[in-house]
Amino acid sequence: MDHLDELESKSIYIIREAYKQFKNIAVLWSIGKDSTTLMWLVRKAFYGKVPFPALHIDTSFKFKEIYEFRDKWAKEWGFNLVIGRNEEALKRGVNCKTSGALQCCGQLKTEALKQAIAKHGFKALLLGIRRDEHGIRAKERVFSPRNKEFQWNYKDQPPELWDQYKNKQEGEQHIRVHPMLHWTELDIWRYIKRENIPVVSLYFAKNGKRYRSIGCEPCCHPIDSNADDIDKIIEELKTTKVAERSGRSQDKEAAYMMQKLRSLGYM
Repeated sequence: MDHLDELESKSIYIIREAYKQFKNIAVLWSIGKDSTTLMWLVRKAFYGKVPFPALHIDTSFKFKEIYEFRDKWAKEWGFNLVIGRNEEALKRGVNCKTSGALQCCGQLKTEALKQAIAKHGFKALLLGIRRDEHGIRAKERVFSPRNKEFQWNYKDQPPELWDQYKNKQEGEQHIRVHPMLHWTELDIWRYIKRENIPVVSLYFAKNGKRYRSIGCEPCCHPIDSNADDIDKIIEELKTTKVAERSGRSQDKEAAYMMQKLRSLGYM
């Protein structure tokens, strides 16, 4: 097997192990390149089907291209799409510009996710995060326990030696499962190219700008780039010194914002 085959094989093993261990599971689909690659891997793991819901946390502030992509491919791939929204916070007018990134993400993402988990009784969630994407995510485990309030104690993580995972729940724990921690951004794009996986058009340069990381429109900013196809993106990533999430507001506002958010239940 080549490098991409090894990455794929390990991820599929983790996905199947999670499905075996937990009766009520969902996969979190943000519609970004990583989570869409995860959806592709789940489909591969189960021979073209996704035997559990695809959960999208909708802040109502996503790019229109994200919503269009979500609706098109959820239908085409036959997903059981579950959409989670914190309607009460939206009615109160919570948003990034007037509430601040920490409050906005906390209410429209973290709290919305908690509400969706509680409503549907999900015991575990599959997520497409990678260790190389952000420093706090480097502290994650493949099978990562949360307490009954969905809080993550990043100071007390179970050891995972020789791919031996702590995949059993204790009490009222909720488990986050990360099948792609071992991937890099460059791996993702090489795999997208090999597998011909569709991705949102925002990733490709237009008028000298492209988005390297996508989410809510008010919080995302494009980078300077002429990479208008996958081959050019791959070449750009080989030499760039710019951090992947440099265009995301919540990463700029405070040094430990992502750590704060994730400790409270953020993706």
